[in-house]
Amino acid sequence: MKTSEDLGTVIQLDLRSGAAELDTAKALRAGVARQLGRAGLPEPDDPLFLVVDTPAGLTDHQRQYELLTAYRAVGEVRILVLLVGSAPGSYAGEDEAFQPDRRLVRPAVLRASGTALLWAGDLRSARTALEQPEPDAPEALAVLVDVLSVPDVYLKVLDGLGALPDAVAAPGVRLLEQDLPLEVRDRAWRDALLRFAGEDTELAPDLLVTASSGADLPEPLRSLVAGRGGRDQRHREPGGVADSTYAACAGALDYAEDALAGLRSLPGLLWASRRQAFETDLDQAHQALGEYRDLVGTALRGGGSGTAPSAAETAARLGALGLRVPSAEGMGERIGEGLREFAGKLLGQGLALRSVAQRFTGLAGRVEPVPGSALVRKLAEHSTEAVSRRPAVGNGPVATGRGALPAAAVAGLLGALWRGPLAVLAIAVPLVFVAVALLGASRLRGAGRPARWGWGPRAAALGGAAAGVAVAYAVGPPLWLSAVGLLVGLGVAVETARRLWRAAIDSWAAFHATAALRKALAGLDALLAEAVREHWAVEERLHCADAARSVAGMLRATAAAAAAEAVPEPERPTVTGALGPEPLDADDWLASTSVLETDAFAVPDDGDSDWASAYAWQDGASWSEPGEPGGQGESAGPADPWADRTAGVPRWLDRENGEGGPELVAVLAGDLTDAAMVAMEPYWGAVERGQAGALAVRRTEERVRDLLSTARRHLQHNGVLAPPPFAADHRTRAGSANLLGTDPRRVADLVGMEADRQAVVQLSSPEQGTLLSRDPAAAVWIRFAPEAVRDEVEKTWRTTGCVPPEQTLWTSSGRYAGLVRLTPLRMGVVDTVRSRQNSPADGLHPYDSEDAYGRENAYDREDGDSW
Repeated sequence: MKTSEDLGTVIQLDLRSGAAELDTAKALRAGVARQLGRAGLPEPDDPLFLVVDTPAGLTDHQRQYELLTAYRAVGEVRILVLLVGSAPGSYAGEDEAFQPDRRLVRPAVLRASGTALLWAGDLRSARTALEQPEPDAPEALAVLVDVLSVPDVYLKVLDGLGALPDAVAAPGVRLLEQDLPLEVRDRAWRDALLRFAGEDTELAPDLLVTASSGADLPEPLRSLVAGRGGRDQRHREPGGVADSTYAACAGALDYAEDALAGLRSLPGLLWASRRQAFETDLDQAHQALGEYRDLVGTALRGGGSGTAPSAAETAARLGALGLRVPSAEGMGERIGEGLREFAGKLLGQGLALRSVAQRFTGLAGRVEPVPGSALVRKLAEHSTEAVSRRPAVGNGPVATGRGALPAAAVAGLLGALWRGPLAVLAIAVPLVFVAVALLGASRLRGAGRPARWGWGPRAAALGGAAAGVAVAYAVGPPLWLSAVGLLVGLGVAVETARRLWRAAIDSWAAFHATAALRKALAGLDALLAEAVREHWAVEERLHCADAARSVAGMLRATAAAAAAEAVPEPERPTVTGALGPEPLDADDWLASTSVLETDAFAVPDDGDSDWASAYAWQDGASWSEPGEPGGQGESAGPADPWADRTAGVPRWLDRENGEGGPELVAVLAGDLTDAAMVAMEPYWGAVERGQAGALAVRRTEERVRDLLSTARRHLQHNGVLAPPPFAADHRTRAGSANLLGTDPRRVADLVGMEADRQAVVQLSSPEQGTLLSRDPAAAVWIRFAPEAVRDEVEKTWRTTGCVPPEQTLWTSSGRYAGLVRLTPLRMGVVDTVRSRQNSPADGLHPYDSEDAYGRENAYDREDGDSW
């Protein structure tokens, strides 16, 4: 959709007062520059001048019109002159006896292409016959100027006038203005600013998990956060110093674990050499682990020069230790692109500025390299003191194993089924448990309480043997059965003894020493791998962290400015000693000076330089200069400038004020987000060039503030329906029902109305009506409505069965919809005269002087005389 900037900028000039100050090209350009500066607009390539004047002023202000037509610009200069009031001589006396307007004198300089005249002789703002407003009622004139200041309408009217004879016409209008009440608009603007700024709150747990994993980051940033270059590849060079030291430690641990497995078997119970071999291998594993820990410490502590080494120096130093830092080539080329994509993604999701700043701060913390000095502290977790070199014994008793006591009792019972002299064999099984206890005490010397460890099985075996002898005497089993029982009992005793020994070894603290050493080795290797990853792309990651922090700071500053803008005017802190405009009424908060705007364009320094201030309802209802009669000095307007918009409404204007739709605040907040994205666009280039310093951040903050001011002015002058000039193209803007809470049917009915003379109010007096063409086909009709309501209007036409009118103008901005009828004047009414060197100040006037144009006064002619 085309914006008003694409079509041109309408520059408004009121020559009815202060025209004498615009008598030079320099003064005219300075006045135009002041007006554009107050609106925050650049010099347009194709300026569109909307000049308000009187019919008599056409000749009085010939010098100004010559300057306007000679205005230097890159493109084409267009001029639309809006004439208000009657031509001189229309009213003969105070008794209301009048002579009709007979002609309209136009200087020849206004016959140029791209120049046209629109004569609204009587704005017809009275709603009853008893009202007698002035023909140039300020309230009605301001509305008409407001409509013609929409570039689309301006160009359409200019084109329509260009197709008529002499490029002069009298307008007839019927308008509908849809807007929000002042208090609703102010509240929505404040809510949008606060939503846009957000609050500093902790992230939700699920968002913290997502942020920590880097899953929400675009690819360039995700690789930097995850350290993909160092995580997917080996950090130890095969055959290097680090790899050899690691392999030696791992091999020593393997030998120690093999020795421990031999010690846990029955030969380990029988031979003392098994324990000695295990302890020797364990000492070697401790020594190898200490060497690897020293190597890791060397890698973490760096060169020790006190200055930060370069990436090349760090890679060379780690390479000498047998470590490999993967290449980070190309990682720094897309940092700016990744940050921009990340910011656009978050802001596009509707997150507030402070929430986005939190994520950028978290990104900086995750991507920033951890210095080696911070990792050195983790070495203490894997020190020699943490992993004891000598096995220690717990304070509790040595475990006997699950089911050992019942097994010992059963073995004693089976081995004691003897009578008579053979009953001495019943002691065989208990002797096995006694031997296990004695050998275990010897092998586990200093390992707890071995006596207690052997008490249970020995007692159970003796008890079982006694029971077996008793059973043998009672039952009298055969000898072969007793022999089988003895063999089975001895087998059960040996298996139970083996399990008792394994349980005793498992209860020994030294048994866990190898597992602790293995864990320490894995921890040291992981620490070394982390150190290598932290040295990967260190310069790129530092650059990314700094840029992310600067973006976060910029976003927080912008959020603070937006929050300050949301504070009503009376509550804003004032700057001591600062000069500024007088405090406005509390209800006129949106129309007051923004805290985002500087004082450069806060107050106009001359009256005629900005008649748009009257059109914006900030200088009262009068179009006169402040010091002139009829100006503000004599007729003070109401305290609320927007209150004038509901008073004295012309009868050709209908105002429909909605209460705000459900999407109003969200759409305004989205506009502010688009403003921030546009303002930050140059900043990403500075990030990519490595120039994202304080100056770039400050300039970006200023651009954001300027665009927020632009959004504020756009809302004030164009309403909420029209998108601001910086709105993103991909956004679908809600219609009037969701933004204003109004019915689009009224717009559809008005724009689709039949082209009938009664459909509009002719802005001409009855006397001037005799000068208008009587041919209905000669009139030019213009139908227009905001582009924002086009879908709703066309849907209403389809629903009601209305035939869509042809050539409907869908405007890119403005609050108005309606009909404009351009009626040409009769042939001969417009009299074009050549300019002379003498000015009207000499006492020569074209309406009443024969000398001015070499003819007698045209107003002395009678009806029917030739023009």
